[in-house]
Amino acid sequence: MLELGIFCVILLAAGYWATMFIMGRRDDVIHGKFVHTEDEGEFTPAAMPAPPPFPKRPVNAAQTAGQTPVPASKPVNSQALQSLLAAIQQDLKSVA
Repeated sequence: MLELGIFCVILLAAGYWATMFIMGRRDDVIHGKFVHTEDEGEFTPAAMPAPPPFPKRPVNAAQTAGQTPVPASKPVNSQALQSLLAAIQQDLKSVA
C-alpha cells in the first residue's frame, strides 16, 4: 500500500508538470516561480458587479400542477355539520 501511495504522488506530480508545460508555463515548471515581483504593481483586481435582484415569487406559486384551485367556500351552518356527524357515526357503527 505504501508503494501504491508513493506511486500515486509521483504520478500526480508528473501530471501537474505536464499540464503546466503544455499550457505554456515553462518558467513556472522549471523554476517554481508562480509570483513575479516585478509584475506586482500592474495588476489591479476588477470590481465585481452587483448581483441582479432576486425575482419576486408569483402569486400562484403555492398551487402545484396537479391541484385545482379551491373556490372560496361559504360558511357552514350547524345543520350541515349535524348531518355530517350523523353520517360518520353511522359509518363507524357499520364497520364495528
